[in-house]
Amino acid sequence: MVSVPRLVVAAPASGSGKTTVATGLMAAFAGRGLAVSPHKVGPDYIDPGYHALATGRPGRNLDAYMCGPGLIAPLFTHGASGCDLAVVEGVMGLYDGASGQGELASTAQVSKLLRAPVVLVVDASSQSRSVAALVHGFASWDPEVRIGGVILNKVASDRHESLLREALDESGLPVLGVLRRAPQVATPSRHLGLVPVAERQTDAVEAVRAMGDRVREGCDLDALLALARSAPGLSGETWAPQAYPSPGARPVVAVAGGAAFTFAYAEHAELLTAAGAEVVVFDPLRDEKLPAGTAGLVIGGGFPEVYAPELSANEPLRRAVTDLARSGAPVAAECAGLLYLARELDGRPMCGVLDASARMSERLTLGYRQAVAVSDSVLAVAGTRLRGHEFHRTVLEPGAGATPAWGLHQPERRVEGFVQRGVHASYLHTHWAAEPGVARRFVEQCRG
Repeated sequence: MVSVPRLVVAAPASGSGKTTVATGLMAAFAGRGLAVSPHKVGPDYIDPGYHALATGRPGRNLDAYMCGPGLIAPLFTHGASGCDLAVVEGVMGLYDGASGQGELASTAQVSKLLRAPVVLVVDASSQSRSVAALVHGFASWDPEVRIGGVILNKVASDRHESLLREALDESGLPVLGVLRRAPQVATPSRHLGLVPVAERQTDAVEAVRAMGDRVREGCDLDALLALARSAPGLSGETWAPQAYPSPGARPVVAVAGGAAFTFAYAEHAELLTAAGAEVVVFDPLRDEKLPAGTAGLVIGGGFPEVYAPELSANEPLRRAVTDLARSGAPVAAECAGLLYLARELDGRPMCGVLDASARMSERLTLGYRQAVAVSDSVLAVAGTRLRGHEFHRTVLEPGAGATPAWGLHQPERRVEGFVQRGVHASYLHTHWAAEPGVARRFVEQCRG
């Protein structure tokens, strides 16, 4: 039995202020000297960066679609081990999940799997007494979801606050905080959401500090902490990457980082390390060489389209990546990594490992995917089934090589990605905790 005080921060809809409140709570409680474990429901990579900045600990994702409901509590207790408090930011509206899959991957489902009380963040900017009906509906929709209180966001004035509190007195749910409108705390967005922390370090630090100040001033932290401590213990095993000790040297696995490649799940590096690799992070915007002794390369997601001129201008590193791939060394690339390995991106030369051209598009490709490995690769044997997520505004032509990486079965059937020699490149984001054999196979391939 694991006892971790915890809260889930949810909302009726996107745009209500979940990120502001969740990040602010993390910063405020960390400012009190508590060890705070940050978590995010769903596949989002960007919010966890702000969570990590607020807490000083890795932001971790809880995705019941990609990892399966059975892994949610084990992954949570792994991340929250040794912490005084865990704050889980929800996704979309409280009851919104994978399309056509009922409650799967919703914040509501995750709250039930974690047996965690929910704090509902309500955008009160255009309502008064109606807020009570809204809150009542959300609180009564699923009796297994325990809504422990409400935080009112975007409140206009003392009079507005009084009307809202009077209405909510009838709901039986306590008001745990009131936040006034404060546009100065807003974080900038662009085509795929918030701008990642790595791209705006100084401004991000200030934004997180401001969120913490707002929450500290507007919320009852003692009541919120008491609510978190009311969560019962969680039974079951804690997730941990299984170690595979090897008598040989630890192969160096270079992992792309920096501002252009910010999308990564913390468990991936942990799995690679447990499988026997020495994980070394490098920055393709600044480093002209791969880390010494690189035996394998992992290039995750991010925003190469924003940094295409800088990535293209770093010719020495592009040549090094191309040479490594042509040598047959294992290379795993997701989304941004796929574009970086292409011949060109928006007309600018990239690594040229793949005979494909990428460009920005007006169309957003977004959603969960069911995938099966089409052929043997450095990540999986043919027939391996995984669930993943696509999230991009780029188009790659062609979208698949002579040997595709994946056959996708949702929402439509198609093949996607490239497998050639040691390269596995695809738009699909995957969570390796769902299939730990992926990391183990990759490191074994690095050993040759």
